[in-house]
Amino acid sequence: MTKKAYITTAIPYANAKPHIGNAMDYLLADIWARYWRQNGNEVRFQVGTDEHGNKIAAKAAEANMEPQAYVDSMYGNFEVLMRAVGAEFTDFIRTTDSHHRGAVQYIWQQLAKAGLIYKSTYEGWYCQGCENFVTDKEAAANNGVCPDHQKAYERLSEDNYYLKASQFSQQIREAIETNKLRIVPEFRKNEFLELIKDGVKDVSISRPRKNLSWGISVPDDDNQVMYVWLDALSNYITVIGYPDREEWKEYWPANVQVVGKDILRFHAGIWPAVLLGLGLPLPKVQLVHGFVNVGGAKMSKTVGNVVDPMELIEQYGADAFRYYFARHIPTQEDGDFTYEKFENAYNNELGNDLGNLVQRVAAMVTRYQAGVIGDAPQAEHDMGPYRDAMDAYEFNRALDIVWNTVRSLNQYLENVKPWEIAKNREKDPEAADHLAEVLAHASSTLIQVADLLQPFMPKTAEAIHSMFDTGVVPSELTPLFPKIYLHTEDPRAPKA
Repeated sequence: MTKKAYITTAIPYANAKPHIGNAMDYLLADIWARYWRQNGNEVRFQVGTDEHGNKIAAKAAEANMEPQAYVDSMYGNFEVLMRAVGAEFTDFIRTTDSHHRGAVQYIWQQLAKAGLIYKSTYEGWYCQGCENFVTDKEAAANNGVCPDHQKAYERLSEDNYYLKASQFSQQIREAIETNKLRIVPEFRKNEFLELIKDGVKDVSISRPRKNLSWGISVPDDDNQVMYVWLDALSNYITVIGYPDREEWKEYWPANVQVVGKDILRFHAGIWPAVLLGLGLPLPKVQLVHGFVNVGGAKMSKTVGNVVDPMELIEQYGADAFRYYFARHIPTQEDGDFTYEKFENAYNNELGNDLGNLVQRVAAMVTRYQAGVIGDAPQAEHDMGPYRDAMDAYEFNRALDIVWNTVRSLNQYLENVKPWEIAKNREKDPEAADHLAEVLAHASSTLIQVADLLQPFMPKTAEAIHSMFDTGVVPSELTPLFPKIYLHTEDPRAPKA
C-alpha cells in the first residue's frame, strides 16, 4: 500500500549565492525522497527561500533596488542549484508568496487567541548576521563576538511581542527524550537536551517596524513586523496548504526535516512550541547534518576557501558531486573537502572501481557472446545492511556497503578470469556455459548495484540499467566517468 511521506529542507536567505551547505540540504533530502519513492511511496519534498528581514533589506539597498525586486532577482539562483544537484522537489516556497503571508498572520492570530503571545521589552544582545537574539551568557562565552560572522553583538532595547515557548518546555523535552520527535544523530539530541535543561525560553517573534521594515506585519499592530523565525519556520506547513487547503493534513507531520547543526535549536525549540501552540503534531525526525570544511578549515569568504557547488557539478557532473558529498561527507557529522580528495574519489572510485568494472563486463559480453547476456539470475546479495543504513539516515555507510559489492565483483573477476575461460572454449566443452554463467552473475550484480545507487546517483543507475536490463548489451558504450585531472597530476601525461 502506498504511503504518503513528506520531507523538508531549511530555507536559506535569498541574499547571496547558494553554497555547499544549501546543496547538502537538497542532496540529503533528495536521497531520502528517491529511496522512499523507489519503495513505492508518494513523497512531498519542500524547498524554498527565506525572503524577509534586515539582511535582505540591506542587500537590496546596496543594489539600489526595492526588497521585493531584489528577492525576485535572487531566488532563482537557489532553484538553479536544486535542479543542478538533481533534487526532485515537489514544492518551492518563497516567504513573500501571498498564501504564506496570509497563513503566517493566521498562525499569529491562533497563537494570540490561545494566550501564547504577549508584549514585553527586550534588552540584550543581537546578532544582525544570524538575525538572532543572544543571551548574556552566550555573549560572554563568545567574548561579545558572533563566532559565525566575526562581528560584535549589538546591544538592543526595544518593545517586542513574545511567544510563550516556555509553556511547552516539558512537552518538548519529553517528545525529544522519547523520540516522538527524534533528533538524529543521538549526540545532537543530547546537546539540545543539555541546552534546554533549564527549560525552553520565551522567544521574541516581532520587532518594531522602525528596526525591521521588511517583513510580514503583525495582525492588529502595524508598528510591529514579524520576526524571521516565526515567518520562516511556518513555511513547512504553509507550503503544503495550511490552514485553508485540506491536503496539508495528508502530509503533516513531516517524516523528516533536514537541518544544519547551526539551526537545530530553532527547529527543536521554537518550531515545536509553535506547533504545540497550534495543536498540531510534531515532525517525526529532524536529521541534523554538520558542516563541510575545506582542508580542515571552516569555509569562509574572508579566508577565500569557499567552494562553489555549481562549479563542481559543471566540471565533474551531478552524480560525481552527489557521490562525494553523500559518501565522503558523513551524513550526521562534519566532513572535509579538498579538490584533490574530490578528484581522487572521482578518478579512482568512480572511474576505476565502478566505471571500469561496468565497461569491462559490457565489453566481455560483447566480445565473447555477441552482446547477449541471456537470462541473468537475480543477484542474491544481502540487502539488509544497506537498508539498515538507509533507515538510520547513514547514507555514507549505505554507499560504503554498495562499494563493498563493487569491489567484491572486481575481485571475483580477477579470481575467475573470464578471459582465460574464453580461451578454453574450443578445448573444453563446458567452458562456454561456465563463461556465460560468470558474465550473467557479473551483469546481475551490476543491475543490483544500479538499484542501490538509484537514490544516490540516478543518472549512473539509469546508464547501468540501460546496458544490462534487456539482456543485450548496446553496441556503443560510453564511459561512465572519463578521467579528469584538473587538480591532481595526470599519470598518463608524459614525464618531463
